[in-house]
Parts: sequence; structure tokens; C-alpha cells
Amino acid sequence: MSLRITPLTDPAHGPHSRRLAWLASDADSIPVGTAFLRLFTDPGQGHLAELTLHVHPVERRKCVGSRLLDTAVAAARDNARRCVIAQAEAGSPGDRFLLARSFRKVLTLRFTRLPRADVDATALAEIIERPHPGYRLASWQGTVPDDLAQTFTASRRAMDDMPMDDTDYGTVTWDVDRVRAAAKAVAERGDQLHTVVAIDTSDDSIAGFTELVVPGNGKGDGQHYGTGVLPKHRGHGLGQWMKAESIRRAHGHYPDLGGLLTDTADSNTHMRRINDSLGYAPTHTTIQYQLDL
Repeated sequence: MSLRITPLTDPAHGPHSRRLAWLASDADSIPVGTAFLRLFTDPGQGHLAELTLHVHPVERRKCVGSRLLDTAVAAARDNARRCVIAQAEAGSPGDRFLLARSFRKVLTLRFTRLPRADVDATALAEIIERPHPGYRLASWQGTVPDDLAQTFTASRRAMDDMPMDDTDYGTVTWDVDRVRAAAKAVAERGDQLHTVVAIDTSDDSIAGFTELVVPGNGKGDGQHYGTGVLPKHRGHGLGQWMKAESIRRAHGHYPDLGGLLTDTADSNTHMRRINDSLGYAPTHTTIQYQLDL
């Protein structure tokens, strides 16, 4: 098969990464596959590249994926990357492709879904109304209010020790500008960001947070983003409390929402138990792979 790999100009550059792109086309200039390589640019992740590769089903097993992969890996090396990560659904052609090309499994992610119709409002109310001495809940939509910006930024450290298993993911450093930029990015694509936090009443600092992104039209499925509790506040049921409140708010404000999605590392047994207790059911599993360069 005659194959041409063409570099593309990708506008998806941001303050923390830039992206390279390639198009594979056949002798008739018909597109048969694409590859995108995100190069993280922050100091804590300057060693890392993330690959997304797609080949049209009809064109698989014709070396299209291999050619695109070779091109992307060469670019990662040229940009002094130490490793390339990629994800594929367990048992999929992508799963088998990555395994056959020297990628190693580093993380298993379990995806679950809570249909809106299955939300147990009574059970949620019991969780939310259960006393949590020394803490109170607060919430907002969109960008964090100015008076909470600093303590919310500090609470992002709750994600520093989330299970990543063998992934060489590096470190992500948050400041107020980055927090606001993340909320702005969600708004600019037309979605709605909802945040629930647990506040330590002794000093009004944020002890933990959970984020939910809902489609702008209020339809389809919402997606949970990060949920974390700072180490010194763990063991008080704050994670379940915050997530229950987030579900309650989504259930009440978005009658056309189909459900809520979340993904959790297989090794994160604590968060998996929280999701199970709130009624989330498994949908599929993906594997994160890593190629060490």
C-alpha cells in the first residue's frame, strides 16, 4: 500500500502543552489515519508525550498505524521526551496494537456510569445530611470565587498522591492562574463546570473538592473530573459527602441529563468504594500504556 504521512498544523496549543499532528493518506490522497502527539511543557512534565492514534477500520493491518507510530515516536525523541503514553480500551484493536509494539501496561482505568433515572434521592439526602463535625459544604459554577481562589488552589494538592501505578506522569503544579484558566477552557467549549468543596470550619480552608462538567445544553452525560481530599482531612467521609452533593445538584438542575460518568484507577480502591456506594455501574475498562524511550 502506497502511504503518505503529512505533518499538519495543529492549533491546540496551550500554556501547558503543545500538539503535533500527522495525516496518513493513500495513493489517491484519501485519509486513512491520524496521529496526535501532545508534548507537555511544564517543568514537572517536560519528559512526557501523550499519543492519540486512529486508523480507519478498513485500513488496519496495512502498516498505517505502524508508520504513524514511528513518526510520532521519532518526534518525541527529537523533542527530548523520556516516555510516550497512550490509552486503549481493554480488548480493542488498539490494545493489541500497543502491546505488540513494545508499550507496557502501566495503569488500568475503570469507567462507571450513574444513569439519572437510577439516582436514589433519598439515599443521597441521608449522606448529605449526615453530620460531619468541623466541616461544611460550599459550591459554585464556573470560575472559583475570588475569596476562595487561594485555598482552592492549595486544595489541588489533594491529587498529588492519586494512584498512577507505574505511569511516569511527573508532577502538576497549580496556581490561581492555572485554576482560572482551566475553568475558562471548559466555558469556552460551551460546557458548565460545577465544583463542590468541603470547608474546614476552624480556619475556612478548603479540605477537599469534587468537580463535575455538564454539557452546555444540559443533555447527554456529565463527566466527573477530579475528586480529592487533603491528607490531613481524610478518614471523615468527605469524598462521599462532596460527591453525593454534586450528584444531588446535577439531578435537580438538569432534568434532561442522561447520567454521570467517572473513571477511577483500578488500584484506587477507596474511590471505587465511594462510586459503588453512590450507585455507579461499570461500563468499560481502558489500559494506559507507556513506551520508554
